[in-house]
Amino acid sequence: MDKEEEEIICLDESFFIDDNYQLTTFSFGSQVLQLFCLHSASTDYDLTGQLVWPGAVLLNNYVSENTHILQGCSVIELGSGVGVTGILCSRFCREVLMTDHNNEVLKILRKNIELHTSSEMPSSAMLAPEKLEWGNSDDLKQILQRYSGGFDLILGADICFQHSNIPPLFDTVKQLLQVRGSGCRFLLSYVSRAKIMDAMVVDEAVQHGMQVSEVKGTRSEVGNLQGVIYEITLQ
Repeated sequence: MDKEEEEIICLDESFFIDDNYQLTTFSFGSQVLQLFCLHSASTDYDLTGQLVWPGAVLLNNYVSENTHILQGCSVIELGSGVGVTGILCSRFCREVLMTDHNNEVLKILRKNIELHTSSEMPSSAMLAPEKLEWGNSDDLKQILQRYSGGFDLILGADICFQHSNIPPLFDTVKQLLQVRGSGCRFLLSYVSRAKIMDAMVVDEAVQHGMQVSEVKGTRSEVGNLQGVIYEITLQ
């Protein structure tokens, strides 16, 4: 083995994974829920979904104060992570499909769904996890085969981190919106971390034939950052 070969180190992805989840209590308005999550980020493997992010807190506070928007609804959440938003919404919806693209994150999502559905305050909705990688037509096709009527509401909380993910995100959102047309809307809880991303999110939605409106009264500081909830519909 030469020197160059000796310097090559192969690391399994499990090297980066931190699954030391802690049962944590969250309060949103009058709603209290417990779930397993990390309190700090893993290393640089794609595991952002193991945390509860500021945008999820913003969206959860909003829906806890406006539960009427969820009554009787069929909901799909994009980038569910540990499930804090979908699980809260399930207390008021008819059904909630929670999705994520990362298999490790889906494991903790399933664990939290099981915890919630067996707790003293069970969900009133049908709760289900599903793999969905944005822009993956096969993933989306499988979901729409099972949910052929589409969804009343699409949710996304703090899911805009990487520039490369924004076009496939809105590709997926557009296809979901088109199933119901004007009968469906996308609530995106957005936290500003870079001005270029601020512009890209709105521009990409418009380029996909969508209209972006700021939900009145939601612009606020969350985790020392500026957050806002957008309502996004087809034009």
